[in-house]
Amino acid sequence: MSGANRGQGSAASEFHNQENMLSRLRGSLKARAAASENQENLAPKQAASSRTVLGALQNNLRSKAQNQRGTKQESSQSASCKNEDLGKSCSEKPSTKLPAFQIHVDEPDGACIKKPQTVVDAVKAKSITEEASITISAVARLRQPLATIDMPSAMDVSFDSPMDMSVVEGEEKPVDVNDVPEYAAEIHTYLREMELKTRPKAGYMKKQPDITNSMRAILVDWLVEVGEEYKLQNETLYLAVNYIDRFLSSMSVLRGKLQLVGTAAMLLASKFEEIYPPEVAEFVYITDDTYTKKQVLRMEHLVLKVLSFDLAAPTINQFLTQYFLHQAVNKQVEGLAMYLGELSLVDSDPFLKYLPSQTSAAAYALANHTVTGGSWPKSLTEMTGYSLEDLMPCIEDLHQTCLNAAQHSQQSVREKYKGPKYSEVSLIDAPTKLLLN
Repeated sequence: MSGANRGQGSAASEFHNQENMLSRLRGSLKARAAASENQENLAPKQAASSRTVLGALQNNLRSKAQNQRGTKQESSQSASCKNEDLGKSCSEKPSTKLPAFQIHVDEPDGACIKKPQTVVDAVKAKSITEEASITISAVARLRQPLATIDMPSAMDVSFDSPMDMSVVEGEEKPVDVNDVPEYAAEIHTYLREMELKTRPKAGYMKKQPDITNSMRAILVDWLVEVGEEYKLQNETLYLAVNYIDRFLSSMSVLRGKLQLVGTAAMLLASKFEEIYPPEVAEFVYITDDTYTKKQVLRMEHLVLKVLSFDLAAPTINQFLTQYFLHQAVNKQVEGLAMYLGELSLVDSDPFLKYLPSQTSAAAYALANHTVTGGSWPKSLTEMTGYSLEDLMPCIEDLHQTCLNAAQHSQQSVREKYKGPKYSEVSLIDAPTKLLLN
């Protein structure tokens, strides 16, 4: 009885030890899961050290699996060799390493009959001699001198290097991918059609119950800083603002979620426009962990559904590029026109009623007048169909915005265009009165 009680006691203690071990494992898994959930909101610079290269990880796993296979095969070989009879040796067994491909050929009838060993040896010797003669003849043919190539005397060919790049280097010129005069008119017509389809509603802010124009201005000002922080293209900023306005034209948004909408719109625009868009964790980080990665991805999905996945919207930046190619101006005029175009993004009240082509034309005319004293060229009037009289309302609104830029509560655009990259155009004083002809 004492031995039975002892056995039952040891079994019970072992069961309790297993239970304790399982509870410890569950606790460590929960802690690890919690750590991984919190990891998504860390700054990218902090989380970068814990990222693992996927390619290296796969190679390590593959090499480990191959080593395990090799050890298993060796152990099975040794075991089989021990179990065999003493008369047989392990060397008689075929090697475990099989060729990559095996070709199976059907044998003719009667092939299973064993042939005399002398006949087999004779056939093998004959095949070896035939293969050797074929190899020698092939080598002899390869060693024969090549036939001479008759080159025209007028052709000057240089064989100093495998590839002569002198002709290519002489013809290389910096080519603008947007400069396609054969298709410029068709591209402009298409953009003019698409800007009507992807246009937000001008007075949508009146139907928003919880947000205002000033909140939207703060959001756009913040997106300008985000674009400068991550060195994104100007087109990315224009697209993000277009997505925000189109989304707010259809959906009512609370002020607590307005930044989330802007973050998802900037993420979508980066994926659409940039070669290397920032990761989702970067956008979570720039919101100061206000939102989680899951919230950003859900809002991205919602924005895509509301926009019907139509992300190719014409912007002020695209039309300005076309106008610069059609009627060239100096760098200062270009920078000032781009500065005026981005100023129009901040204030939605006067500028949402204008199409992007109209705003860009007004920015071009005002910048050209401010720097050179010129006006809206006739060539662009013929190209766009906009006369100076048609553009004057938008030009006056842009002029007033430029005059008040220094006193505006949002200064990111002005600070951006103070740099030498844009010829410090935000420091240029706009004329107090417009005298356009």
